[in-house]
Amino acid sequence: MELLIDVLPGLMFASLVFGLFSGLPVAVVLCGITFVFAVLAYVTGEMRLVQASLIPNRIYGGIIENPVLVAAPMFIFMGVLMEKSRIAEDLLITLQKLLRVVPGGLALAVTLMGTILAAATGIIGASVVMLTVLAVPTMLQRGYAPEMAAGVVASAGTLGILIPPSVMLVFMGDILTINLARLFVAALIPGLILAGVYIVYIVISSALNPAKAPPAPPLTDAERAGLLGEAAVSFALPMLLVIAVLGSILGGIATPTEAAGVGAFAALLLGLVRGRLSLPVLGDAMDDSIRTLGMLFFIFVAATGFAYVFRMVGGEHFIVNTARSLDMGDWGLLGMLMLMIFILGFFFDWIEITLIMLPIVAPIVELMDLGTHVASGDLIYWFAILMAVNLQTSFLTPPFGFALFYLKGAAGDSLSIAQIYRGVVPFVLMQLGVLALIVWQPWLVLWLPEAVLR
Repeated sequence: MELLIDVLPGLMFASLVFGLFSGLPVAVVLCGITFVFAVLAYVTGEMRLVQASLIPNRIYGGIIENPVLVAAPMFIFMGVLMEKSRIAEDLLITLQKLLRVVPGGLALAVTLMGTILAAATGIIGASVVMLTVLAVPTMLQRGYAPEMAAGVVASAGTLGILIPPSVMLVFMGDILTINLARLFVAALIPGLILAGVYIVYIVISSALNPAKAPPAPPLTDAERAGLLGEAAVSFALPMLLVIAVLGSILGGIATPTEAAGVGAFAALLLGLVRGRLSLPVLGDAMDDSIRTLGMLFFIFVAATGFAYVFRMVGGEHFIVNTARSLDMGDWGLLGMLMLMIFILGFFFDWIEITLIMLPIVAPIVELMDLGTHVASGDLIYWFAILMAVNLQTSFLTPPFGFALFYLKGAAGDSLSIAQIYRGVVPFVLMQLGVLALIVWQPWLVLWLPEAVLR
């Protein structure tokens, strides 16, 4: 019995790894493992019946009553409504016209659009599909290399996972019990750096190899007519949404949860202004939002139960003691955690990695001491952004990068899966480069929160 008690944490962790690779739904795997090991913990005396009865209370108090998580439904609804009301589509079409004669202009337009869309929505699936439908056929018709078109669309569409208001950051902030406003602000500069690196790559690549991303024919007089007014309207509406959300947070006017409500209201208002908000559109937006939320919160509920039982059987001590026994030093542990998260990204979505792995590795991070490189009070915010940048690669790394599936599904036969895989390689390398940069220069993460949220 004592031997079973000692191996319970390791056995539970191994069961999780095996279950995740089984192909079963993640939430079902988590619920099954939680139930089995709760029974084992009760039989071995590691958990009493009264403690097991607290799991529903923990789920209710930690998720359903959690004021921070209220932001997630509203941010998701805001993003879906932006797509359904075609406000984002207007902006992309205008950007394509403005950058038409520039080498790589269409690719630049897609990247700029992805950056603005990220700051206005943060919904990855909708962003990738919309950019694919609107941009890929045009890019291929204009002679763009399929690999360039695929890489640009997939990378630009995933910027919303990092640039606030990111739904992933909402969940990370809650799991780590840290200030969400500070986490949002900390993610802003790394997100913009990543978008800037994409733009530099496109410009240089297009200049060195014009056949890869040729300029389009000049605009006709009919297309130029009214372009200035069209650009003003197309830019103004999304920027109003960005200012309503990020501006209210940076200005200290609203918390992220309150800003989510402001953003959802602003998205409704912009849809009305453009005359595109009807009952069918509103119904579709609400339906898509509820489906996304149902999937997210089912996993969140299951992960909460798993984390509780894992802690009851001594999982937290097991992870910390295992990390200490490796004798790698704090920098070695940090490198190991980043490598582990990167490898997991080949097989799992950010949802699984965040909700399952973050509670497990957080105790290790809290015990780290990196000296003067990062102060102990800032360490958890810095690590959260490192993890967010790292997790962005999970959307692009084959074989299970979800952005690649969204892209292939929307592009159909116009792009092969081999072309998509080849196209995302440079962008994955750029993401890893930005990750290395913010490891080397932590002030890129920590300076803006200190300057804005004093």
